[in-house]
Amino acid sequence: MAPSMKFSFVLFFACSLFVQGTLAEVICENLPANLCSFAIASSGKRCVLEHHKNAQGETDCTCKTSEVVVERLSGHIESDQCVNACGVHRESAQISSDVFLSSEFTARLCSPACYENCPNIIELFVNLDAGEGVSLPTLCQDQKENHRAMLAILSNGDATTGPVAAPHAAPAPASF
Repeated sequence: MAPSMKFSFVLFFACSLFVQGTLAEVICENLPANLCSFAIASSGKRCVLEHHKNAQGETDCTCKTSEVVVERLSGHIESDQCVNACGVHRESAQISSDVFLSSEFTARLCSPACYENCPNIIELFVNLDAGEGVSLPTLCQDQKENHRAMLAILSNGDATTGPVAAPHAAPAPASF
C-alpha cells in the first residue's frame, strides 16, 4: 500500500470516529446530575433534575426526560460558559419566574455573553416569561435603554446632586 493511501485510510478512520462521537445520542436518564439541567435529549425533550429521598433518607438527584419539547437544539447539553454567563445553576431542580425580581440575574441573562450566545437558556426563560405574561426580549431592551440613559447622564455631567444641607450658622449668643 502506498504511503499516501495509508495516510488517506488513517485520515478516513479518524474522521469516522469523530463523526460517531459527535452523533452520540443524548438520553436524559443517562446523564449525570451535573449535566442534566439545561440539557435537551436527542428526542427534543428537555431534561429535568429531580430530587428524591433514597432508602437512607438522603437526597439524591436523577435526570429525567420531561414532556417539554424544544423545536431546535435536540441533543444539546449546555456549556459551562453559558451556565456561568447567564448566572444559572446546574443543580437547579425547578426554575421560577421569581428570578426576574433580581436585577442582577436579569442583567446576566440579558448580557450579550448570555443573550446572544446561549439560545437554549434564553429559549427556556422566554417560555417561562411567556407563561407569566412577561416578555424577556422587552425586559432586556428596557434594561439596555435604562443602562444607556444612566451612562449618558453620568458622562454628560447632567446628574443632579442630592439635597444639600444649609450651612450651619453660628448660634446666637445667649442673652440673660
